[in-house]
Amino acid sequence: MAPKPIRYDKLKGVLPPEDFFYQCIHCGMCLATCPTYNKTLNERSSPRGRIRLMKKVAEGELPMTAIFADEMEFCLDCQACETACPAGVQYGPMVEAARVETTKAGYGGPLKRVMKKIGMNVVLSSKFWLKFVGRLIYAYQNFGLRWLVRTSRILKLVGNMERIEELTPTISRTYSESVLAERIPAYGETKYRIAFLTGCLMDVCFADINLDTVEALRRNGCEIIVPKKQVCCGSLQGHYGERDKALSLARVNIDAFMTYDFDYLITNSAGCAAFMKEYAHFFKDDPVYAERAAALSAKTRDVMEFLGDIELNEADLKPLAAKATYHDACHLAHTQKITEQPRNVLAAIPGLELIPLEESTWCCGSAGIYNVLRYDDSMWFLDRKMDNIERTGATIVTTGNPGCMGQI
Repeated sequence: MAPKPIRYDKLKGVLPPEDFFYQCIHCGMCLATCPTYNKTLNERSSPRGRIRLMKKVAEGELPMTAIFADEMEFCLDCQACETACPAGVQYGPMVEAARVETTKAGYGGPLKRVMKKIGMNVVLSSKFWLKFVGRLIYAYQNFGLRWLVRTSRILKLVGNMERIEELTPTISRTYSESVLAERIPAYGETKYRIAFLTGCLMDVCFADINLDTVEALRRNGCEIIVPKKQVCCGSLQGHYGERDKALSLARVNIDAFMTYDFDYLITNSAGCAAFMKEYAHFFKDDPVYAERAAALSAKTRDVMEFLGDIELNEADLKPLAAKATYHDACHLAHTQKITEQPRNVLAAIPGLELIPLEESTWCCGSAGIYNVLRYDDSMWFLDRKMDNIERTGATIVTTGNPGCMGQI
């Protein structure tokens, strides 16, 4: 028996207004910006094609099938189509809602389902398990086991695992949360009181960047608050069909952060900021969380958005004689519409030559866990990105999202 049609009306708090299906006028402006359409030239793999599919399945005219589920998963959810759309179609929430239903229906194969359930609902959602697994990977990377595995080529026996293993981010020796105090004073005069999201991957894999972010904020007049009860923001879970887990994590963060008085919540991960800015939408009808969720979303800023909008402490901008280029993280450029501030901050560094990157707003293929679930497709997008980067001649590539950093 075919699964029941998607009841989008039941996904309260996830979707745009009820007429969202009819906002798309099928003009095709999105086609030139859609990575998956450009890869296949298949109308089904375009934003307007997927919207058509979702509408037919939601209305019961088409059954939900494995092909439909695969098409929803093939989408990078980069939301470049939203930037190009003249009608203001909110495509991202549509495809994410569709993934909720395909996940419930059990599509995706047993291995992918297990990876999503364990990786997102257990490891990333629990500080204990995240740090425990982080320590195991750290030992694997630093005590000879990785060398042994790679030398033996044993992973070639398991599909793409040999190549996927290369995507494993380097685990930090010390996690940022264990170093950062709950309250950290600004250097000199306090101009802003900042709550800082340590995150999950940023905390475990990019701890040095977290510490540098706090340092930069302090040097620009920020007192830092690091709530110890904060957890993963829920973005990966929300983007890949695990909506209930995403919302449970969001509630924990709302409770953790809103016990403090602060001007802004700052994160250095584009995906985290984008998702936390949507807390207000997710909880707009929740009598317990609506008001606090809206307040937290209103205060959320990407670190480059914040630094780009304030007067920087120029005395601490040290010269850097180098050529750099900037890759726009999808959830910074397309979801949050932030493109100028990061470039302005980089341009303020004395001696740094910022070279424009062709197709800078095109997805690199990381897209959360896309590069694990769809490795070959991911590498096609990455090759295109790397060709563009190589042509710049830059020695430094800058970006604002851990997924992009790991992928590139």
